Amino acid sequence: MSTERNPWAALGALCVGYFMILLDMTIVAVANPAIMSGLHADLSKVIWVTSSYLLTFAVPLLITGRLGDRFGPKYLYLAGLSVFTLASLWCGLAGNIDSLIAARAVQGLGAALVAPQTMAVIGRIFPWDKRGAAMGVWGGVAGVAALIGPVCGGALVDNGGWQWIFFVNLPIGVIALLLGVRLVPVLPTTKHRFDIPGMVMVAIGMTALVIGIQEGNDHHWAGWVWGLILGGLAVLALFLVNQGRTKIEPLIPLSVFRNRNFSLGNIATSGLTAATTAQMVPSFFYLQVVHELSPTKAALVGSPLALLSAVLSPVVGRLSDKVPPRYLLMFGFTAYAAGVWWFLSIAHPNGSIPMLVVTSVVCGVGSAFIWAPLPAATMRSLPLEQMGAAAGIYATTRQVGSALGSACVAALLAARMAAHGLPSSGSSGDGGKLPDFVKAPYSSALSDSLYLSVGLLVVCAIAAAFFVSTGVPAAAPTPAAGKKAGVGVAD
Repeated sequence: MSTERNPWAALGALCVGYFMILLDMTIVAVANPAIMSGLHADLSKVIWVTSSYLLTFAVPLLITGRLGDRFGPKYLYLAGLSVFTLASLWCGLAGNIDSLIAARAVQGLGAALVAPQTMAVIGRIFPWDKRGAAMGVWGGVAGVAALIGPVCGGALVDNGGWQWIFFVNLPIGVIALLLGVRLVPVLPTTKHRFDIPGMVMVAIGMTALVIGIQEGNDHHWAGWVWGLILGGLAVLALFLVNQGRTKIEPLIPLSVFRNRNFSLGNIATSGLTAATTAQMVPSFFYLQVVHELSPTKAALVGSPLALLSAVLSPVVGRLSDKVPPRYLLMFGFTAYAAGVWWFLSIAHPNGSIPMLVVTSVVCGVGSAFIWAPLPAATMRSLPLEQMGAAAGIYATTRQVGSALGSACVAALLAARMAAHGLPSSGSSGDGGKLPDFVKAPYSSALSDSLYLSVGLLVVCAIAAAFFVSTGVPAAAPTPAAGKKAGVGVAD
């Protein structure tokens, strides 16, 4: 028996699961020292706790987006939630670092199943003139997760141990599953012939590229690291050639890039996630090492960015249904870049903490004008039958941007440390406390590295200037048409 579903209720259900996988991306960082101590692991092993998650999250995204088209986004979403929740239990029960790394890899697979389905469902159940508001709510979830993650992680580690950053996913996962079963609609599927050679090539290429990027700085960019990176790029290039020639339905329909906003949106989102990652690393080092703030206090200094993004994103999302996206995005990227520039200009040993909070406010206002309008403008004019593949491409671009940003800022930090006469490892000495005479050059090295984020955000602003306004796309369903097609209807 079929019943009409409220798209806003479905959006709420999707946001619970989406929140969980985003929370796990930020909550783990603050627990790394406790994990290292509790499992008697070295630093390189602890880094793999994050790297394994990033790798298995990024690699399957193109495939999982297309699987959603074929088998239905609801079923892929629920499967991903199940895998992620069970893997979270495994993470919390892990008795050694290798078991934790393996569990995190499985978590990444679950997240890869969930992420593209959320955007694809939003694109299919909301009419084109409501997608901006829906994406605003969706973008606000990212802001809430970014705010809660570090602060919640610090509190859980301090009061219960590192295991609780994973156990906290269990009740959230169960709630998300129950809501998903009840509220997320079953949508019509499209039969696909899966491009097995394409799947193999993208998996090999992405795996080599991500491992090379993640391991590059730790291994001083050795020859084998460059071999992985260049080999991965070569395989991905071969994959793109294959996509243009294959007679099987491609994983990436290259025709989707003929849509100007989609192409520009992927450039902008990769630049944004790279800039955000490149900003967080030196900023938190500065707050914790130079100002000697605890992880929780450092997270609170940066919390206005996430808080304002979460509060304002739904408002900006509704505005994006009425205002050409390029104006909102240009303002957002420019304001974000200005906030980072202001931060780096006062990031010295005696930098005022209240003024640093104000820079976070500026960054938060800017980011609120990005997270909702960007995916809405990127996806709005695409035909419905391309939504699944496009969502997978978009999610992959975001993850690859984060990996590149992390690798680039690590290399840049090492170079700036050396330029200021500091050890490339960034060791603070004296039991982890930075000597006073080192704080000035250390601060300079950290602030220098923030120019990378500023430059990336400026590039994003330029890309945003070329977005075009779109009317009702040819394939956009009217409410009546959507009802006939089964959109918004579940069994």
